Amino acid sequence: MATDDELACVYSALILQDDEVTITSEKINTILKAANMTVEPYWPGLFTKALEGMDLKQLITNVGSGVGAAPTGGDPGAKGTAPAKATKEVKKEEKHEESEEENVCMCFGMFD
Repeated sequence: MATDDELACVYSALILQDDEVTITSEKINTILKAANMTVEPYWPGLFTKALEGMDLKQLITNVGSGVGAAPTGGDPGAKGTAPAKATKEVKKEEKHEESEEENVCMCFGMFD
């Protein structure tokens, strides 16, 4: 579970990213000071090192995509795009699953 120190640094980094400012430990400390937050001195530097060279905006937009979300064919230059045929098959499966769920009684034992 995340501590208050970690969360404060995460939110500070997100604020800096949202303002398109380079994330540095000094800037994280500035935001923390403005918010009257005190954290252990190593946290801002740790976050700066962890986020160094990373595109935080891309990391945020790809949350939950995981390893299996890599491109599966098509244009090798296109990132995250699946072939049209695979997409259509997934949509057909989703429609089929929805129709099965519609027939389920949601009575929760009230009328049994």
